[in-house]
Amino acid sequence: MRISLFKRSAPDPDHIAVRHGAETFRVAVRRRAAAQRFTLRVSNATGEAVLTLPERGDLAAAQRFAESQSGWLAVRLKRVPDRTPFEVGALVPLRGVPHRIVHWSTIRGVPEATVDAAGAPILAVTGETPHVSRRVMDFLRREATRDLSEAVARHTKTLGIPARSISIRDTRSRWGSCSAQGRLNFSWRLILAPAYVLDYLAAHEVAHLKEMNHSERFWRLTRRLCARTDEAEAWLKRHGSSLHRFG
Repeated sequence: MRISLFKRSAPDPDHIAVRHGAETFRVAVRRRAAAQRFTLRVSNATGEAVLTLPERGDLAAAQRFAESQSGWLAVRLKRVPDRTPFEVGALVPLRGVPHRIVHWSTIRGVPEATVDAAGAPILAVTGETPHVSRRVMDFLRREATRDLSEAVARHTKTLGIPARSISIRDTRSRWGSCSAQGRLNFSWRLILAPAYVLDYLAAHEVAHLKEMNHSERFWRLTRRLCARTDEAEAWLKRHGSSLHRFG
């Protein structure tokens, strides 16, 4: 049994306030056992500012550190892309192609990716207006499930090793994963990216069914399954974080 000799007199707050001029920023507080110093980061995906400190770090000193970085924090937060809610008129990418959300009819039906009278891509959504956001979300998750299931089936057939299961989630830290039991998990947001990017992520996780590592053998196998591996990796590095601003 491990006994900690370090006890804090009071639990840490969930967040602290950092002021810069007339602005006040909310900064989440996180302790990490592996942290060696104070760090301040802003997620480009969520816009959340996070102050990380070591397990034994002094909170007051961490607050002073964050305040000393208030100018950087103000600039960094202004660079976070605006979020795009799933509402009528919004432009949302589907397989890399921007589609405008259109309220098609109040009669309930299945949302459809189609084109308007001018030939522009749209997501035609039916039903009551307050439910547009949820119906767009449901549609995108279904499309992601279909595309990823088809891609995984294709790549596992080539590999000769089946996947145990496939699940679709809204992960922040990774686009996909493969468990030791062969269960594959993917972010539904891959349906927003170009089709070859989704196909690459499916190939990447399927390759882990045989190579549970990132060795040279793994990358050779991934590139055999998906010829556009390097192109997709480059796209994700440049544009991947922008997919988190939708919805």
